[in-house]
Amino acid sequence: MFNLVNVAHAQTASKVLKDNPSLGGLLGKITDTIVNPVLSVLFVLAFFIFVWGIFGMILSQDDSEKRNNGKRSILWGTIGMVVMLSAYGIIRLIAGTLNVPDPFL
Repeated sequence: MFNLVNVAHAQTASKVLKDNPSLGGLLGKITDTIVNPVLSVLFVLAFFIFVWGIFGMILSQDDSEKRNNGKRSILWGTIGMVVMLSAYGIIRLIAGTLNVPDPFL
């Protein structure tokens, strides 16, 4: 009678891949809708941790404990950015190997 709950219906693969019905098209869609946004958000988060560490070191020159926390933030932010850039490279390598259109263009 009354529909109080919104229901999300899953799309079939043929509807999602109507323009490019291949494995490359499916991988391209997954990369565009899931992988790229997640990697971008994680990269920005790592960058903000890096910048936070720099500000922490600059603003607390007298306190050695806060300076060490800033150094750790810089280290982990740098590691996070390197991991995210490596993930982009690995995805491009796999896409090139499988002849998938470039997922980042």
